[in-house]
Amino acid sequence: MANYIVLVNFTDQGIRNVKQTTERAKVLNAAAARLGIKIKDTYWTMGAYDAVLLADAPDDDSITALALSAGSLGNIRTQTMRAYSADEMSNILSKLP
Repeated sequence: MANYIVLVNFTDQGIRNVKQTTERAKVLNAAAARLGIKIKDTYWTMGAYDAVLLADAPDDDSITALALSAGSLGNIRTQTMRAYSADEMSNILSKLP
């Protein structure tokens, strides 16, 4: 499984319905599980992003499908980043010439 950080911003629709955000997060977790993705943590944040998700996914395609599916509902926009652990980064660095 690969680690991902998903940065979330509410759309106008999403902020109008902000009282439903925790329920929408539960629905997102269930949709993620159907794709083999584990949402490890969800944090609602202050600042440039409204929420941050930490997820384990089997591959880039799965996490992209989840982000597209969630975005198509109109409540959020996402930015997804692949995140590497120290061990993973050491392995990558060992491949440098």
